[in-house]
Amino acid sequence: MNNTLRNTLIVIAVLALAVGIFAAGGMFASAYGFGAGWMMGGYSNNGYVPRMMGKNSFGPGMMGGSGYGSNTNVAPLSIDQAKTAAESYLKTVGVDDLQVSEVMVFDNNAYVVVTEPSTGNGAFELLVDPVSLIAYPEFGPNMMWNLKYGGLNHSQMMGGRNGMMGRGAGMMGGNGWDTTIPSDVSAEMSVTPEKAIAYAQEYLDANINGAVAATDPIQFYGYYTLDFEKDGKVAGMLSVNGYNGQVFLHTWHGNFIEESEIQ
Repeated sequence: MNNTLRNTLIVIAVLALAVGIFAAGGMFASAYGFGAGWMMGGYSNNGYVPRMMGKNSFGPGMMGGSGYGSNTNVAPLSIDQAKTAAESYLKTVGVDDLQVSEVMVFDNNAYVVVTEPSTGNGAFELLVDPVSLIAYPEFGPNMMWNLKYGGLNHSQMMGGRNGMMGRGAGMMGGNGWDTTIPSDVSAEMSVTPEKAIAYAQEYLDANINGAVAATDPIQFYGYYTLDFEKDGKVAGMLSVNGYNGQVFLHTWHGNFIEESEIQ
C-alpha cells in the first residue's frame, strides 16, 4: 500500500471514529452518573463549569477533547506492540532527547508516556491504535496545555513532519502551527504535584463516587497526568493544569488491561 492511500485511509478512519465523540462521552457519563452538563464543560478547582467554550471550559466536550468510540471487536495491544509503535513514531519527530518510559494498555488504545532522559521530565503523551498499530499524539491537555511540545503535537497530528493526515495537510494551511520546540521552557509550575493530586481528588469526589487519585502524577511542561482507581483497580486517567488547577478527564481509553514502566 503506498503512503498516499495509507494516509487517506487513516484520515477516513479518524473522521469515522470522531462521529462517536458525543455517543461515547454520553455512555461514559451515564455509567458514572455524570449530569447532562458534563459533556459541555469542564472542571476547575473553583467548581464545575457547565459550558461549551470559554474560561475554565477544558472538559471532555466537543471543543476540549473527545472520546472516541470503542474497539469492542479488536484484540487489545500488547505492551511490546505499543512500545514498538511509539518508538517508530519518535523516529519521525526529529528530536534526540526523547524515550518511551511507560505504556498502559486499555481496550480502546494504548497510552504511552514519552520523557526526556536528560531532564527526567515528561515530554508528551501518545496513543496507539490497536487496528492500525499506529502511534499518534494524544489529544486534550497534551495539545492544549503542553508548553514545550504542544505545537509539535498539533503538527504531527494534522500534517507537519509526516503527520497523520499527510505532510502539509494541516487544518490551518500547511501544518498551521509553530513546530519550533523552545529550549527555555521551565517544568516548574505554580501548582505543585501535591496540589495537583488534591485538585484531582476534589474532582473525583464530585464526579466519580469512590474513585481515588494516584499519588505519583507525571509532570509535563504545563500540566500533570495521573491515574485514578475505583474498587482497587485502575479506572481511568485525568490531567491537571499546572497553573490554574483545572482538571481534564480523559474519556477515550476504555477499560484498563495492563501497564509497564520501560527502563
